[in-house]
Amino acid sequence: MTRVEFFVNVPDKSVQVVSLCRKALAKGRQLTVFADNELICKDLQQFLWQQEASSFLPSTLSGEPLSDVTPIVLATDGLKLIQDDILINLQSDCPPFFSRFRYLIEIVGLDEADKVQARARYKFYRDRGYQIKSTDLATAT
Repeated sequence: MTRVEFFVNVPDKSVQVVSLCRKALAKGRQLTVFADNELICKDLQQFLWQQEASSFLPSTLSGEPLSDVTPIVLATDGLKLIQDDILINLQSDCPPFFSRFRYLIEIVGLDEADKVQARARYKFYRDRGYQIKSTDLATAT
């Protein structure tokens, strides 16, 4: 069953994605980042590529020629996804294909509207029997 984790009160979602990607790649994991639109994906890809050379975070857009061998894939839909390890959801809805992944990460910002949408996703997962871990970055040390 998919493990679900929420990171809440995240001041900057892009920074959190980079941190999670760095940790996952260090463990040899693969990630799909699910975003609302291609512009967000491209901005996030630029942010990933601009990290320190010592912590190279290779990424590509879903459907690109190297997406089947790149450890971080940025996607706006689930149609062309190959890997099923870690899914980071940046969309406001539950990804309809999330259960094929081993691990689902939900990132929730500081905005109240974002929190309301996240509560609905949390309830959706909980009502279907998923165990959910929550990490509140406002109280984390």
